[in-house]
Amino acid sequence: MHTARHIALIDELCFRPFPAEHGRSHVVELERSHGLRGGDPAERAVTVGQYEKYRDAIYERLAPRWGQTDPWNLQTILLRTEREEIPEPWASLSARARVAYLWEAEGTGRWVAVAVAERDETDEVELLAVVTQTDPV
Repeated sequence: MHTARHIALIDELCFRPFPAEHGRSHVVELERSHGLRGGDPAERAVTVGQYEKYRDAIYERLAPRWGQTDPWNLQTILLRTEREEIPEPWASLSARARVAYLWEAEGTGRWVAVAVAERDETDEVELLAVVTQTDPV
């Protein structure tokens, strides 16, 4: 993993204009597995564990800047999607990941989340960064 490169990209996304087709959010894949889609559950679990370490390494670099935060349980957001309209990117993120680290990026008016997308066993495992102007729900 390239923590410094991932942090630089997150920093850039905090100031980059949002593309019209994605509303007020950037969702970027920092890392992606290959060949785990519907594959061996044990191999998938190892990869998920590794990506969680990557996520935690990014947290360790961003927490001194934007503050220590507890992991954000996205399961509660996912459950809420059944009975209320949850704005993007939070609805999609909760469908893909179980936990995220979340900060308000000071001085940018944007929120930053880092998560491991691993809910769907028929898809690859991904380390995601989300930068958005949409307040978390």
